[in-house]
Amino acid sequence: MRNSLYSLTAIAAAAGVAALSLPASSAAEDELAPWQQARVTGEPESCVPLVQIRQTRIRDHQTIDFEMTGNRTYRNTLSHPCGGMSRSDAISYSTSLSRLCSTDIITVLPQPVSSGIPGARCGLGQFVPIEIPEG
Repeated sequence: MRNSLYSLTAIAAAAGVAALSLPASSAAEDELAPWQQARVTGEPESCVPLVQIRQTRIRDHQTIDFEMTGNRTYRNTLSHPCGGMSRSDAISYSTSLSRLCSTDIITVLPQPVSSGIPGARCGLGQFVPIEIPEG
């Protein structure tokens, strides 16, 4: 049940649907982590300014939250699962612009770094402004 609820959330995010939260329902919603109950607060954007990115949080193999200055958060749902990316990893990116865009590629930096060999390279999706409930 939990996997199918998560799948619906991922499909809605990938489709650019204006709501990531699931309808208020039963105890199944209570099982979701706060990040899985995020609510969309605006239109998707193709790029975000690099200087405003404070922190990134890998949520799963296909979801990265970009915490920005001004208490804003953008969720990026990758177009395809990024093989080997997990919550404990970090990412790097390189761009010649002053923005990070949906056309850019991230590189997974598996943690702990032991071999120095970077992980998978994966394409970003749209940046969707979200609000995550406290919890």
